[in-house]
Amino acid sequence: MGRTAKATEKLPSKGTIRPRKRLTREERSADVREAIFQAAAKVVGEYGYANASISKITELAGFAQGTFYLYFESRQELFDELLPHVGADMLRYIRPRVAGAKDIYEMEERGIRAFFDYLNENPGFIRVLNEAETAAPIAHRKHYQVLATKYVAALERAARAGEIKNFDREELETVSYMMMSARSYLYMRYFKNRDQAKKQSEKVIKAYMKVVKSGLN
Repeated sequence: MGRTAKATEKLPSKGTIRPRKRLTREERSADVREAIFQAAAKVVGEYGYANASISKITELAGFAQGTFYLYFESRQELFDELLPHVGADMLRYIRPRVAGAKDIYEMEERGIRAFFDYLNENPGFIRVLNEAETAAPIAHRKHYQVLATKYVAALERAARAGEIKNFDREELETVSYMMMSARSYLYMRYFKNRDQAKKQSEKVIKAYMKVVKSGLN
């Protein structure tokens, strides 16, 4: 019976087992850097920049400490790149959620909802962001420059479409920083506590959008 059963077992058809692709040196390097960035974001998010040691980061990433220095000269060099790196991850999360919005106001409402969702999934990001102002000012400045550039471009498109009135380019940059700041403070006040967020999220977003619509129209 045993032999018969083995004889009748179906073997995988040709082509169903594929050899694992061998990574190039550049791909391996990119994977290691990404693992270090992800580990650093989690460590900083939990312990803060001051207590985010190289040993904690490499242990979480699964590498020896010596590997770290193949990619970064110092802990500060990593910190100077960390926020823009995780900020780009946040933008990749938000972008498809605002795609197809009918106007700037729908885009903004979708965007703030996606921002809060991202922070709920990545709660350490807010600490990486806030502490960077003093611990990694280069990264902090670069992060907000990237965000502001994208924000202003969206606001300018809305102005050309007649959705926003009476603002020049410099004023739109100011508006972009006001809106970005509001998102962060609203998260800290209303959304960081998940139980509280469930009760107040819709009211908070509705109030925010009232201010945005009345201010830009």
